[in-house]
Amino acid sequence: MSSVKRVILTSSMATLLSPNFPLGPNVLLDETTFSDPRVCEEEKQWYILSKTLAESAAWGFAKDNNLDLVVMNPGLVIGPVLQPTINFSVDVVVDFIKGKNTFNRKYHRLVDVRDVALAHVKALETLSAKGRYIIDAPIVTTEEIENILREFFPDLCISHENGGIDMNSMTYKVDVEKVKSLGVEFTPIETSLRDTVLSLKEKHLV
Repeated sequence: MSSVKRVILTSSMATLLSPNFPLGPNVLLDETTFSDPRVCEEEKQWYILSKTLAESAAWGFAKDNNLDLVVMNPGLVIGPVLQPTINFSVDVVVDFIKGKNTFNRKYHRLVDVRDVALAHVKALETLSAKGRYIIDAPIVTTEEIENILREFFPDLCISHENGGIDMNSMTYKVDVEKVKSLGVEFTPIETSLRDTVLSLKEKHLV
C-alpha cells in the first residue's frame, strides 16, 4: 500500500444523475454534484445507487488510508471495441443499427472510449490532478445519430421516442472544463459513431 502513489478510479456519470433536485435545461452539473441515495431508492434507480455507493466507499477508503484518489466520471462510452464481444454501451449503437432506441429517448450523450482512456492517463501523469472529472459529451438527438449511421446503413430508420416520456430531464448542461484542463479534447460524435461501426464490422459483430 505504501508504494501506491495514486489511484485512478473509473466511476460513472450515474453518480451525478439523481441529485436531490430535478434535472432540466437550466441545470448545470459539475464535479460537486452527487446523486442522492435516498432519491435513488425512491425512484428505484438501483444502477445509479450502486455506482453512487461504490464511489462514496472509494472516497471513504482513500480518506481513511491517506490515499491520493482521482475519480473519472464518464457518460455512456462508445468507440472502437477491443474485446470479441459486445458490451452494454456499444450494444446501444448496435440497437441503433437495428432501428431500436434502447432508452426510448430523443436526446443522448455518447462519449468516445479513447477520450475516456486519455483522461485516465492524463489524471495519472498530471501531478496537480485531483478530485473528480466529468467526461461527457454534448447532447445528440436520435435524428442526428440516424443521419450519421445512414452512411453505412442507407435505409436505417431508428424508432423514435415515446412522447409520454419526460425528455426535459435529458437536456441538462454538463461542465467539462476540468477534464479539458488536463488536455482532453472530445472526439466529434460523427467520428465516434463511424469508428464504432467500422470496429463492429471488422470484428463481425454486426
